[in-house]
Amino acid sequence: MELTVLDINGKETARKVTLDEAVFGITPSEHTVYLEVKQYLANQRQGTHKAKERNEIAGSTRKIKKQKGTGTARAGSIKNPLFKGGGRVFGPVPRDYSFKLNKTQKRVAKKSALSQKMQDNAIMIVEDFSFDAPKTKDFMQILNNLGLQDKKSLIVLGESNNFVYLSSRNLKQVNVVNYSELTSYDILNASDLVLVESSIERIQENLSK
Repeated sequence: MELTVLDINGKETARKVTLDEAVFGITPSEHTVYLEVKQYLANQRQGTHKAKERNEIAGSTRKIKKQKGTGTARAGSIKNPLFKGGGRVFGPVPRDYSFKLNKTQKRVAKKSALSQKMQDNAIMIVEDFSFDAPKTKDFMQILNNLGLQDKKSLIVLGESNNFVYLSSRNLKQVNVVNYSELTSYDILNASDLVLVESSIERIQENLSK
């Protein structure tokens, strides 16, 4: 399958890029994509939530009333979870939500996400570009030329470019990543995927292993 390379003005060039069907043309595996997205979101969780249990509440351990003869339920401590200000039963405690996913599954998930974008005609190839300094205005102009000014887009670079990243950092609808940082979540979370020309060979090389 071939896609025409666009310049930063949004015009078609004379060049075309051939995409590997083993990466961009497979039948998407929805469950594998689900697993990688689940792992990505789980890894973002800090897991620092905490509620005090009965043994952690500050309070007297004196028996607050006699065992029998009150006409109400027995109670042994003011820290009882049934009372206001008491401890919480099985409350949340700090934990690590991350879990492992093998490399083969991750590769299949990324290929599935890329193939889904290809089926949706939501991939465009743009020639390599860079900035001499952070220029959000110039970056916005490129988005306008590509018709992405009002769309949630993901731009994948072939190599790290700090000026391009800084130029896009204040724009909520745009996410710029290096090819090695690409995740299924980022791909599916964007309505349009923009691949810089130099990133394609490296993406295909990574996912063809």
